[in-house]
Amino acid sequence: MSEEKSLNFIEEIVAADLAAGKHKSILTRFPPEPNGYLHIGHAKSICLNFGLAQKFNGATNLRFDDTNPEKEETEYVESIKADVQWLGFNWIKECYASDYFDQLYAFALQLIDKGLAYVDDSSAEEIAQQKGTPTVPGTGNNYRNRSVQENKELFEAMKAGKFKDGEKVLRAKIDLANPNMHMRDPLLYRIKTAHHHRTGDKWCIYPMYDFAHGQSDSIENITHSVCTLEFIPHRALYDWCIEQLGIFPSKQYEFARLNMTYTVMSKRKLLQLVQEGHVQSWDDPRMPTISGMRRRGYTPESIRDFCDRIGIAKRENIIDFSLLEFCVREHLNKIALRRMVVANPIKLVITNYEQAEEMLQSENNPEDENGGTRAVPFSKELWIEREDFMEEPTKKYFRLGPGLSVRLKSAYIVTCDSFDKDAQGNITTVYVTYHPNSKSGSDTSGIHVKGTLHWVSAQHAVKVTLNEYDRLFNVEDLNSAEGDFKEYINPNSLKTVEAYAEPALVNDHSDARFQFLRKGYFYRDPASTSNNLVFNRTVTLKDAWAKEQKK
Repeated sequence: MSEEKSLNFIEEIVAADLAAGKHKSILTRFPPEPNGYLHIGHAKSICLNFGLAQKFNGATNLRFDDTNPEKEETEYVESIKADVQWLGFNWIKECYASDYFDQLYAFALQLIDKGLAYVDDSSAEEIAQQKGTPTVPGTGNNYRNRSVQENKELFEAMKAGKFKDGEKVLRAKIDLANPNMHMRDPLLYRIKTAHHHRTGDKWCIYPMYDFAHGQSDSIENITHSVCTLEFIPHRALYDWCIEQLGIFPSKQYEFARLNMTYTVMSKRKLLQLVQEGHVQSWDDPRMPTISGMRRRGYTPESIRDFCDRIGIAKRENIIDFSLLEFCVREHLNKIALRRMVVANPIKLVITNYEQAEEMLQSENNPEDENGGTRAVPFSKELWIEREDFMEEPTKKYFRLGPGLSVRLKSAYIVTCDSFDKDAQGNITTVYVTYHPNSKSGSDTSGIHVKGTLHWVSAQHAVKVTLNEYDRLFNVEDLNSAEGDFKEYINPNSLKTVEAYAEPALVNDHSDARFQFLRKGYFYRDPASTSNNLVFNRTVTLKDAWAKEQKK
């Protein structure tokens, strides 16, 4: 019997809270800002928040933190919903911070009434200077002494659009000497005259993230608000607002965000890659976005497995990209359909094969006992890989060469008799004799060979395009790299190859995963058509990256 996996530290907190009767059930939330596409780092947060709810029979809200209208779009909202569902999770309620704008405004008035918030006319630079430094206390200004009535009138005038952007802000009145800089009269509201993707032009003041977040959690009765480590200094304000407003006591907990080699996790930098044309789009298969990984052929199961393997920690660390690829390979090996594709072809002619053609059976997946077989057309002329023939074979070369014998996958054993060259000395055609009694599954030839080659019938071959993707960046730790991160873009991150494929690919399901024998795992690009088949390499058969970098 396998040992049950121990709880991570957040699961331990939840289990203790439930055992103590603090909550009858838990409610978590995943709160992305709709200002870009989700990436693999968000996948970790999704798996954590939804996974907690599943483990403890709770539920999860999907809440869009849409308090910054200039950068947010409905396109991003829809992409986020699609990503979460693709990963295998469903939310109990779809929420938006903008749903609570009226309530948040009322909360701000409540703080003003208690003498705990004031309207400040200072510029952003002046406010930053007045806050002091971690070792020097901040200094107040005259605006801090405004009366409750004046603050209410000014705040209402801000809402009514009577001031320009940046002219006034609403600040909490807490403690300008607090050792936590975030508690030195933080901003609660700013003026931003911008069209909102949901509320239109109703509002020209918008709550700051620190004000909207905790109160939104409280409005929804979120029991465990999980976020990344950079929000530790913000927790004091989170708690202060909830306490002063006397509302549902949501609690914030922090975990280490995902950092991964050869990858950037900044939405700002990912947006740069898109806008400057370094990649085709947000869902470019080289991008670390969930939509990019989906288009590349990653499976939700492999991403969930990856998130489970890396665990939940209290300290920042950097995860090797190869671990994600390992998880993808491990799952694809179990489910991928095996198909034969030849990318750098030479002609193979079977001189003694008299039939026009025959249909052979080849297994779909040796790892799946219920995977069945498919029919593969076999004929006199085949395509094989150029690397599978050597004019002067070395001692341990077990493929084709003069006098050498190999098995053609799911077909017959053949022996090389001769070959042709062109004027440049390149091999063009290889002539072989096949052994009729060596057919796979009923071989009585007694011939033993060490090599097996994949092939495609020239008569039946389908032309396909292969996009062979590699890492987008060629340095391991981009956070420590000097200069512009775009200087480290891998110029060889995409190689496009034309190839010949067996005809089964035309009728295979568009969402099927494939292992092209000896080439890697591939996935049909969503833009592909039956007349223009394009396949994206999901991952190589083995981790060749580290070896390549040592050359």
